[in-house]
Amino acid sequence: MAASLVSRVARGVAPRIPGEQVLKSKLSTVTLDVTGTIIQFKGELGDIYCLAARRCGEECPDYTKVYNGFKRSYQEMCEKYPCFGHNTMPTKEWWRRCVFMSFEYGGYHYPPTTFEQIFQRIYSAFGSTRAYQAFDDSLPFMNWIKERNIKLGIVSNETERYGDGILPMFGFDEAIDFTVFSKNVGVEKPDPKIFQVAARCAGEENPSRILHIGDSLKKDYYGARSVGFRALLIDRFNSPDAKTWREKGIAVCQDFEEAKLWIQDQHLL
Repeated sequence: MAASLVSRVARGVAPRIPGEQVLKSKLSTVTLDVTGTIIQFKGELGDIYCLAARRCGEECPDYTKVYNGFKRSYQEMCEKYPCFGHNTMPTKEWWRRCVFMSFEYGGYHYPPTTFEQIFQRIYSAFGSTRAYQAFDDSLPFMNWIKERNIKLGIVSNETERYGDGILPMFGFDEAIDFTVFSKNVGVEKPDPKIFQVAARCAGEENPSRILHIGDSLKKDYYGARSVGFRALLIDRFNSPDAKTWREKGIAVCQDFEEAKLWIQDQHLL
């Protein structure tokens, strides 16, 4: 730990991270965002789409066309069937339609049987380590939290598939006490309701005893603060806005090692 602090000071990273909150209550619960916080996508969308098409005897689609098609399709699906089709369709069907239109908008039109074969490969890939990788400090941080008898939850604008398969792939499930996914509850961050659901799952009536950590200023930080949670913004990729955030009194950390220091510095344990 001492070496880590020396290294951070040498890099101009202060071990104490400024925050807006006057913290009095000890933590009972920590909730975490998923993508960009504990795991990240690896490679490009086109890599998986290309491999799936080739395995089915088709040419590799143009990465840019498919990516632009995906962005358009994803936005339309989110608007028409928010929260991945909460209470309207299964997650897999939501993604089937999204992938189909991604190819269509990209200019690729496959016969139904061929598309279904391609889709099955794509859907399988996005449920495996081919599409994701965990940040090295994620599991150690989760274990650190659990060792202090603090509940650990997930609050994510994703589907139940993350809880059923993706998080367990990285061994996270053993540390997690509860999960709240937008697909299941029908609301997304920064809607206060999703954080209120998390508080109920934690059995915590005092929101100041819950700390939420995520990588989105709007969805995670302000969303959590809107219901009285403590909040910490994780900035793994050195956002140019981080300096401004800190100047505004927003608590920002670069990784989970700094998050530990912040939690200790604020006397939350």
